[in-house]
Amino acid sequence: MADVHSKETRSYNMSRIKGKDTKPEILVRKYLFSQGFRFRLHDKNLPGKPDIILKKYKTVIFVHGCFWHKHEGCRYFVVLKTRTEWWLNKINGNVENDIKKREQLMDSGWKVIVVWECELKKDKQETTLQNLATEIKQNL
Repeated sequence: MADVHSKETRSYNMSRIKGKDTKPEILVRKYLFSQGFRFRLHDKNLPGKPDIILKKYKTVIFVHGCFWHKHEGCRYFVVLKTRTEWWLNKINGNVENDIKKREQLMDSGWKVIVVWECELKKDKQETTLQNLATEIKQNL
């Protein structure tokens, strides 16, 4: 099946996708800040440059996009119909990297929490964020 966009349009659309400071990430940060949590962002010295680092709690948080990090069973993860093999290699590489970085962090004593983009949709957002705050505090 052919792409609904021209190659140029698809390329432009994909180039606009941000790697950090995404809407889901900002949503999590604003909530955590409002709950009194203080944190650092994207520490280059930690494996995987976690999105949020809560040093006091020895906890890092990754806010993953469902497509880019292959959220299994999620309706937002779909295999694209064009350049399928290339995309699967790219996404599977992301997943392997995620696993490796998560293991490195845990081996260094960090608690690793992953928040999925779909868990921040309006109907699940409040519960997800409350559960996140509870999970962080359990590490004190």
